[in-house]
Amino acid sequence: MNIINHYTKGVLLAAAVIGSVVLTSCKDEPDKFEATDGKPTIKYIRCMSSEIHNWDDDPDTQYTNGQLVTSANPGSTLAIIGDNLRSIYEIWFNDQKAALNQSTLTDNALFVTVPGKVPNAVTDKIYFVTTSRDTVKYDFKVIISAPYINSMENEYAKAGTTQQLKGNYFIDDPGTPLTISFPGADGTQIPAKILEIAPDFTYVNIVVPDGAVSGPIVASSVYGTSKSAFWYKDSRGMLFDFDSPNGISDAVLDMHAWNGHNASSADDTSISGKYWQFGNGEATTPGTADNGWPDETWNSFAYWPGNWEDPETFKVYPRLYDLVDMSNWANMTLKFEMCIPADHPWTGAALQIVFVGTDRTTYGAGGVDAYGNTTHAQTNDYLNDPSVPRALYRPWTATGSYDTADQWITVSLPLAASLVYTHDGSLSSGSVSKDSFASIWMALYGGGVEGTDCQTIIKIDNIRIVPNK
Repeated sequence: MNIINHYTKGVLLAAAVIGSVVLTSCKDEPDKFEATDGKPTIKYIRCMSSEIHNWDDDPDTQYTNGQLVTSANPGSTLAIIGDNLRSIYEIWFNDQKAALNQSTLTDNALFVTVPGKVPNAVTDKIYFVTTSRDTVKYDFKVIISAPYINSMENEYAKAGTTQQLKGNYFIDDPGTPLTISFPGADGTQIPAKILEIAPDFTYVNIVVPDGAVSGPIVASSVYGTSKSAFWYKDSRGMLFDFDSPNGISDAVLDMHAWNGHNASSADDTSISGKYWQFGNGEATTPGTADNGWPDETWNSFAYWPGNWEDPETFKVYPRLYDLVDMSNWANMTLKFEMCIPADHPWTGAALQIVFVGTDRTTYGAGGVDAYGNTTHAQTNDYLNDPSVPRALYRPWTATGSYDTADQWITVSLPLAASLVYTHDGSLSSGSVSKDSFASIWMALYGGGVEGTDCQTIIKIDNIRIVPNK
């Protein structure tokens, strides 16, 4: 009863305070915005943008804090200093209208964000429209960056196929048309046919040209030229392409651990030769949040280094970090191509991706290797160890079902952000170091999110670890 009384008194008191504030504001409102007559005078402009980059920022974008500027990138926050600024009714950068926040507008300062849209008509001026509809012009350049490419649907797409490149500033100027070029033999550049450019310039659809080889893709417009951070048909950091001679693929076609199956032979659905396949379209993958242990026959791919040498040299079956320098692993990304048929969608279980060092498992008896390091005998007991971080790839959780419509796509998992979970979906208590990247286990099971049982087929190829940029 006392609780109810206190609650009632609190509500009445809050209502009285609110009523008092409303009455006071209606009476005097000392801070209420009031427009002024006349024209504004602009003295100078400072850029107030922070040093924090957005995910889609051009790598060459310059950030300042408080610097006097006569130009800025779209999205930059500006402090405009002058006199009689309350006379301003609208602000335009070239032909793009900016949002005017009157609550921060004073006679001498105005904060505004440069519109993110690319101008259609470039005049290199800011237009201050007053309450009396007069216009004051001020010289200021909105810097449009060179076009840049963030991602490609399928980094191993075959020549002649249509692909979407995502990024920004894909601007096709009549005088200087947009071009997208793929690397060719002997350092040449092969132009791709452009099919469509997004109205907001954030993607471009192209046809992969004949003769394209491994390397970055180049985008060029009237505003400049840039190269993609990722590579088309990237063979850097290749671990398993299931075809000789790249990586150690030819040595692990039948896995190099316990149980499992062989890599699939090249067929009409291949992206580049042989591939690995989870599921056979008939075996059921449980969709429960934690079904205990994976089916190691169809839902597992593992590679353990070593070959029962005494002492172990890892020369025949190397440690993964013998193939890829993992000293900067926190700035690297695990990538692979994936294809899921539409008639065998993925509706439950996570693809768990686990890396451990030779102190947790090897393909041998354990002991001391040729380099003086203590190694562990072959074992799989670490798979459900909560102190062993792993990635959990679960794209079906957004809609309950996921497939790639029989097409190959590129999956990118930044290592630092991904290797943080336990097998049940909670955060791991352990940590990762460069020495963790000796072996890999990819297993389809559990993951902490409830799904539904499925007879999925998941094909993967070109497992690699590459730099983020």
